[in-house]
Amino acid sequence: GYEFRVVDSLITNFHLPRSTPLMLTSAFCSAEKLREAYRIAVSHKYRFFSYGDAMLIL
Repeated sequence: GYEFRVVDSLITNFHLPRSTPLMLTSAFCSAEKLREAYRIAVSHKYRFFSYGDAMLIL
């Protein structure tokens, strides 16, 4: 059968508010840290959604 693995990092883009991919992202870091990352991304004019910039959560 399939051997499941656990990951501890995630490469993803900046998702739209209230989206299910954003909920997945929040499983890798606290809501506070995620809000701070988005605040910084907005201040640096990062692009969001499918064709936007990416982030690495470690």
